[in-house]
Amino acid sequence: MFNKDVKIKPFDNKLWLASPTMHGDELRYMQEAYETNWMSTVGANINEIERITCEKIGCGDAVALSSGTAALHLAVKLAGERLYGQPAAGRGTLEGRRVFCSDMTFDATVNPVAYEGGELVFIDTEYDTWNMDPAALEKAFEIYPEVRLVVFAHLYGTPAKIDKIRAICDRHGALIVEDAAESLGASYKGKQTGAFGDYNAISFNGNKIITGSSGGMLLTDDKDAANKARKWSTQSREDADWYQHEELGYNYRMSNVIAGVVRGQYPHLEEHIAAKKAIYERYREGLRDLPLQMNPLDGENSEPNYWLSCAIVDKEAMCRQVRGEKDALYTPEKGKSCPTEILEAISLLNAEGRPIWKPMHMQPIYRMNAFITANGNGRARSNAYIEETGLTDVGTDIFERGLCLPSDNKMTEEQQNAIIEIIHMCFE
Repeated sequence: MFNKDVKIKPFDNKLWLASPTMHGDELRYMQEAYETNWMSTVGANINEIERITCEKIGCGDAVALSSGTAALHLAVKLAGERLYGQPAAGRGTLEGRRVFCSDMTFDATVNPVAYEGGELVFIDTEYDTWNMDPAALEKAFEIYPEVRLVVFAHLYGTPAKIDKIRAICDRHGALIVEDAAESLGASYKGKQTGAFGDYNAISFNGNKIITGSSGGMLLTDDKDAANKARKWSTQSREDADWYQHEELGYNYRMSNVIAGVVRGQYPHLEEHIAAKKAIYERYREGLRDLPLQMNPLDGENSEPNYWLSCAIVDKEAMCRQVRGEKDALYTPEKGKSCPTEILEAISLLNAEGRPIWKPMHMQPIYRMNAFITANGNGRARSNAYIEETGLTDVGTDIFERGLCLPSDNKMTEEQQNAIIEIIHMCFE
């Protein structure tokens, strides 16, 4: 229980959850775009970061786009067209088709399925990685054997159990869209994330491990698919002297200026990962005597990029916490705490933490969609039900007990020690 009478000296400047770390070359490449007048969606910066990405990740082709969400949308659209053919005018490539999706993730992972008219079926999370549970995925195929597309994410930079997910999908003839937006630079059994799906996406959003302020990429080994995505991303303009359009297109291509920022960031990817790993290790050491655990690492099979350091409070150490749609309440209790109390305490330092991603099956927009757990069909359960029976799905449980800690790689050790100290105070 945090003693609110304790005087806390806040940091002079706001400590963000994860903000961009710039190095100088970004400005040089942006200036180059300006001086050569390549300010639009073509230019040397775009060509170079597409080349670097293919080399880094080991994919055949990379298409630079305006955002990770745009990359996911075109990945889902490519998968739908490959599976079901080109749709009729005004209809999506997945119109009326079920698609299995990660449940505990940011909604950008799953929204593209809705863009294309698909029916989202959410797959529960596992404790081992906080990613899609292969056992729940297998159960989902038992319930809906007709499904042919799976969309999954690597949460907070930790790879999912890709080999198990791939084996299940191959057995059922399903394609994979891999959302590696949070996991650039992470690897699974020596292979970079973003190279495992049929169509994959990464992000250069402002808070990612490297950034362009915005931007993302579609990754694939299918050159024809990459060229199709490039065409779609420039309003599907046909090869004619005038503006000729024979299919639906989008304004999704990355700017050469944004690509200049990404180009200047790429040489520092490993440096950023090392800094994030050091932050994670300091939290793990500094909090090891408290009744909470850090977000899991599958050290035997994968190397994460440590994008965000997270923690989950032990069940027996949770004080009572109730969350509505937009607000949360908790009852302080000696020797116990909860994410809401810890985040409030951290904010007193002028630092930013956040709750874990709220699972998609709990979101009002998707509350009526099917949701599959390892034991079969499941729905979000009320707090009263959980207290009475002790039963819940994994995603709901992690959301209730978990939080994201300040993970900015410009954070000093003194700042991190202050955060660790104030978390200790929450359990006094």
